[in-house]
Amino acid sequence: MLHIGCHLSNSKGYMNMCLEAASIEADTFQFFTRNPRGGGAKAIDPEDVSEALAFMEKNGFVKILAHAPYTLNPCAERPEVREFTLNTMADDLARMEATPGNMYNFHPGSHVGQGIDKGIELIAETLNTILKPEQTTTVLLETMSGKGSEVGSRFEEIRRIIDETELSEKLGVCLDTCHVFDGGYDIVNDLDGVIEEFDRIIGLERLKAIHINDTKNPFSSHKDRHEKIGNGFIGIDAFERIVNHPALRELPFYLETPNELDEYGREIKLLRSLTH
Repeated sequence: MLHIGCHLSNSKGYMNMCLEAASIEADTFQFFTRNPRGGGAKAIDPEDVSEALAFMEKNGFVKILAHAPYTLNPCAERPEVREFTLNTMADDLARMEATPGNMYNFHPGSHVGQGIDKGIELIAETLNTILKPEQTTTVLLETMSGKGSEVGSRFEEIRRIIDETELSEKLGVCLDTCHVFDGGYDIVNDLDGVIEEFDRIIGLERLKAIHINDTKNPFSSHKDRHEKIGNGFIGIDAFERIVNHPALRELPFYLETPNELDEYGREIKLLRSLTH
């Protein structure tokens, strides 16, 4: 069975997210660790977490995925932005240990004119500060679309970040279908070739999750505007190949399409209907 979920609000706690996911026949979910625009995080309720962990185990949930706020930029030019990012990510990883063994995804950031080499150096510096040997959370670098000065739109850039991170065994990759297509990897006409390139440069053992999104923009547009499944430039036929590909089909998939909960449920049914 395709392991799939969607992005849910954490405002009412972990158990509420579990119930919402189950109501649309999802067996995982993604959530923001705090307000996606930054700010403080709500205190974790141990009883809520305990109930949620028991529910997920009983109902066959696979790993859940926390998403860092969009405002974080570990390779910002301004030191105060980098410090805010580091402190937020360190706090997030400490909080993730309440739900051990899961995953935490972040956007590598934008070098804002400093150059790709400096950007990669600063991202690795942040990771070298926050990653701890005892943590159970796998931190995922998300593939990006390449808009502006984003780092991480090329597999080689992600590989360099991993290579410059001391505790690289704590790192994985989340491949976003919208982002890689917008970034110039043709998953519509050459999915096998893209996956082979990923394996050669990064290694498929690093691929831990898929953000499954259609795109409002044509191939290699270097933009980032998600679309509902089948309504964009990737299309249903390509998604059928994606969810059935032997290198991908056992991974957890997370929808980030512009939908409400019931529409997420429809997309989950649609994508599961494509599996064979």
